[in-house]
Amino acid sequence: MSKIHNLKRLEKFRKKLRKSLTPAEAVLWNAIKNKQLEGRKFRRQHSIGNYIVDFYCPQEKLVIELDGAGHFTHEGNEKDEVRDNYLNSLGIRVIRFENKELYHNLEAVLKVISDNFKATAD
Repeated sequence: MSKIHNLKRLEKFRKKLRKSLTPAEAVLWNAIKNKQLEGRKFRRQHSIGNYIVDFYCPQEKLVIELDGAGHFTHEGNEKDEVRDNYLNSLGIRVIRFENKELYHNLEAVLKVISDNFKATAD
């Protein structure tokens, strides 16, 4: 299988996104970085194929996407569906949260994420 993770051609864009996290991304990142959530390592703004995902846990093959207003349009929903189908075809699960969920109930979001863990922590 050819390389699909962190393609060189997307490196500058990934770095730019990491430097300009949305407020919701910053909230979640502060809660999951440094293996804080059940010992799982997450990467932020990780590319898989032509897509850059918000957060990726390689151990779990789990993507976490935070959705702002742009995702709640017909076009946004279609793009998300194509992206999710591609990631699912690689055996990667995708879970999505609305940005406001992080602000209103971070603990519930973290519980949903950990409920999606399948592997045993190292």
